[in-house]
Amino acid sequence: MNQYSQLLKYFKELGESDLFINTIAQGRLSKAFLDKGDIYPLLHIAIDTGRFTNGNTIVFNVELTCVQQRDTNKEIVNDKFYNNDNEVDNMNEMLASLNRIWNIMYNDLCDKNILSSENPPFSQIENEYADNLDGWQLTFDVEMPNTILNICKNNECV
Repeated sequence: MNQYSQLLKYFKELGESDLFINTIAQGRLSKAFLDKGDIYPLLHIAIDTGRFTNGNTIVFNVELTCVQQRDTNKEIVNDKFYNNDNEVDNMNEMLASLNRIWNIMYNDLCDKNILSSENPPFSQIENEYADNLDGWQLTFDVEMPNTILNICKNNECV
């Protein structure tokens, strides 16, 4: 019964194969981005809630967050649309990473006997946390088979 570990490993592999991602972290998002050794862009994996179903499957809520540090130019720029930073570039790159990860994952899930949300929402992260991060967070559910647990004993369900 190692579905949690399997999911973490799978998402880590997806992040490692992405062109833009340099660091992959996991755990509670509230404790993320505290390591000064992180090299951005960063993919953060959070599997923080879930539910048991009928004994045959387990549902996990997954949050994938891709962020990049904002770089602000000290020169005076009169362009109100783009300002003095790389926010637009960060948003584009991190959205591209999440989109690639989602597309690969969505195509792989059937082969791995995992179900997922069809149309997961994503939300913007703008100039947040101590490192002034920009990016996106994708939230979705996955349902995995519970192949180890058997609630029947001698062909009689308890």
